[in-house]
Amino acid sequence: MYKQVRLIDTVEVPPKELADVSPQLVKRLLQDKLEGRMDEEVGSVVSVVEVHEVGDGTVLPNRPGVYYEVEFDAVTFDPQMQEVVDGTVVEIVEFGAFVGIGPVDGLLHVSQISDEYLAYDEGGETLASRDSNRTLTVEDAVRARIVTKSIDERNPRDSKIGLTGSQPGLGKHGWLQEEREDRARAGE
Repeated sequence: MYKQVRLIDTVEVPPKELADVSPQLVKRLLQDKLEGRMDEEVGSVVSVVEVHEVGDGTVLPNRPGVYYEVEFDAVTFDPQMQEVVDGTVVEIVEFGAFVGIGPVDGLLHVSQISDEYLAYDEGGETLASRDSNRTLTVEDAVRARIVTKSIDERNPRDSKIGLTGSQPGLGKHGWLQEEREDRARAGE
C-alpha cells in the first residue's frame, strides 16, 4: 500500500554545502540517503516529497559535516499482510513467478498460481497448464494476495514477499476476464 507519512531523520550536510543549508538542499540529501531504502516500520521509501522543518545543526567530533534533524513527508510503499495487489510478472522460474508490486517483487510460487498443475517451459519462460492450455508469461498482469512478508532493512533485495493467486478473484487478469465472461454466458 502506498502511503504519505511524516518522518523525522538526520541528514549530514557536507562542509562544501554549509554556506546554503536550504530546504531544497536538505530534500536532495534526504532523497540520496533514503529513496529506495527499505524500513520495517514504514516500508520502502519511494520519494521524499516535502521538507517541513530543519533543526539546529550538530557537529560531531572527528566528523566533517554538520548533522541536522529534519521533519519531512515521504511517499512509502508498505505491503501489508493479506493485502490484495495488482502487479506484473517480471520473471518466470521453475518454482514460480516473480511479480513486481510497487518498488518490490513478490514470489508467486507455482503451487499458489492455480489449482491446476503448471509445467515450466524454460525456452519460452512460461508456466503452462496441460489441462486448460492457460499460460503465465513475463509481462502478464496478475492479481494476488500477500501471504508472507520478511523485510531485510540492510539488504532490501533480500526482502521476501510471498503471494497467492489461487483463490477466487485472484490470478492472471486474462483468466479472471475469461471467468467473468463464462459466468455471464451461463446467466449468473
